[in-house]
Amino acid sequence: MTIEEAKTTRDEQRLRDPERTKFEILAVATQEFANRGFAGARVDEIAAKTRTTKRMIYYYFGSKERLYVATLEKSYEDIRVTEQNVDVENLDPVTAIRLLAEFTFDRHEANPTFSRLVSHENMQNAQFVTAASGFPGLERPIIKMLEQVLEHGRADGVFHRDIDALDVHMLISSFCFFRINNRYTFAANFGRDPVEAGRRSIYRQMIGDVVVEYLTSSPT
Repeated sequence: MTIEEAKTTRDEQRLRDPERTKFEILAVATQEFANRGFAGARVDEIAAKTRTTKRMIYYYFGSKERLYVATLEKSYEDIRVTEQNVDVENLDPVTAIRLLAEFTFDRHEANPTFSRLVSHENMQNAQFVTAASGFPGLERPIIKMLEQVLEHGRADGVFHRDIDALDVHMLISSFCFFRINNRYTFAANFGRDPVEAGRRSIYRQMIGDVVVEYLTSSPT
């Protein structure tokens, strides 16, 4: 059997299990786009790492652009699903806001690929996210949770700041995002790895403390 015949056989086998094939292609493509960006990633490389062909990738996704958008959609959807599992409904506002800050910290640390993917998309001025319609992750459960917690905290007289959920989310995410994405330059410049295990609990508590202190302090 020639190499081309072997590839054709593998493609035929993969056509019989489309969901698994698409999952495998997306997993590899996500890593490639996160590591190299849209321009630097190569469909040939993705095909080689999934032991399939460009023809098969284009059969499922149509083009490199649509494959890239699919990785963004899947990444945002994974975040949305994870956020749905957080329950703050029966917590007091201070405990709830700290839990949401710590959850975001854990999520960024557990999925650095997402942070890198988002960084590359930002370097492209978010052109694919902007052009896409109906990204499931754009309606983020955590934003609704933050809105409810902030409303609860103000009603109870615990939170004194007039700040909306998106700004609180930005405050939390900026710290978590910086810690992951700027890890190596920070370590090179200052000799401290912000992701080292020995400092993890310090940083995790730090972001919770910052958010709680800001919301509970009185504006000057």
